[in-house]
Amino acid sequence: MNDKNFITLKDLKVYQLARELSSKAWDVYCNLTFEQKKIMGDQFIRSMDSIEANIAEGYGRYHAMDQVKIYLYSRGSMFEAYYHWTSLLFVRKIISEADFGYINTHSKDLEVRLNNFISSTRKSIKK
Repeated sequence: MNDKNFITLKDLKVYQLARELSSKAWDVYCNLTFEQKKIMGDQFIRSMDSIEANIAEGYGRYHAMDQVKIYLYSRGSMFEAYYHWTSLLFVRKIISEADFGYINTHSKDLEVRLNNFISSTRKSIKK
């Protein structure tokens, strides 16, 4: 695309942040035991990866209403990954305080950015 106003997916800050979280989640996942991976880790990494995957899918949709729908899936995955799985891993003392702190800080930032991204996409529908 040669449109100077078009922002590529890889340049989208919300996508970059989701990618960083996914990378950190992978580091955490790789340090889990086989049993931990099967009980909680698989769902943790799937939900974390789903955040950025849904941002990418939504960004590729043509209609803004479709985009919003997919971005809301991403938001749901973020809540699952962070508020459920990450906190559960921390409470059960499976991940370190440092890893939890990193994911916590980045998840809070992503939550705000993703909500703003969804809101701005919704506003484009109303124009």
